Amino acid sequence: MKKVLVALVLILTLGLFGCGSQKATEKVLKVGATPVPHAEILRQVQPILEKEGIKLEIIEFTDYVKPNIALAEKELDANYFQHVPYLEQFNKDRGLNLTWTVKVHFEPMGLYSKKVKSIDEFKPGAKIGIPNDPTNGGRALALLEKAGLITLKPGVGIKATVKDITSKKVEVVELEAAQLPRSLDDLDGAVINGNYAQEAKLTPKDALIAEDANSEAAETFGNVLAVRKGDENREEIKKLSEALKSEEIKKFINEKYNGAVVPLN
Repeated sequence: MKKVLVALVLILTLGLFGCGSQKATEKVLKVGATPVPHAEILRQVQPILEKEGIKLEIIEFTDYVKPNIALAEKELDANYFQHVPYLEQFNKDRGLNLTWTVKVHFEPMGLYSKKVKSIDEFKPGAKIGIPNDPTNGGRALALLEKAGLITLKPGVGIKATVKDITSKKVEVVELEAAQLPRSLDDLDGAVINGNYAQEAKLTPKDALIAEDANSEAAETFGNVLAVRKGDENREEIKKLSEALKSEEIKKFINEKYNGAVVPLN
């Protein structure tokens, strides 16, 4: 009887040690993301990585500054919220050394309004909001030029600033990107980033004009997984990159967002 009890104790002890070692070998990835669609997409990735022994922790941010600062200060292992032009400008402005691994999706930027039904209805002097960060601001100005509401200096493209406006039918108001949906009641219209438009229950179909998902903009402004330079080859980061580009995630994006978010090949 004593031998049986000793055997049971040994089995239980080994079992406990086994569980402990399994948890100890589990790798944790902390990834920052804006709530929609990035955090939603990452939640679909969690079970994929779990099978690889990786626990994905998602930390949500509601602005475009803190996720990169947190990544640079090693509070995060990666972040997922931005496109390459924004990342490169942020690196330049802040003296950081962040890079990216994969382009996951594109969110068409659109011009929205609660006060007019078409671009032609904007009266002279109408106030149109745009993001106040350089890359998204230039992108918004290019869309307003495409809409015929302003004219920009030749060749400036997405690098345009309000100083490059040569003629205008409307007044351009620069605001923090996250504030633009909430400002639609006060403004005549606003050019809104895809993620903030989705949070406000707006889609490209609601826009007066939107970027073409099949245009060069889709490749230029594809949202990426950002990491600290030198971490690109970490095994966990590679697994996360692969999961974000998987057919399973592409299918989720297409079914969930109906064109408001477009997976990139």
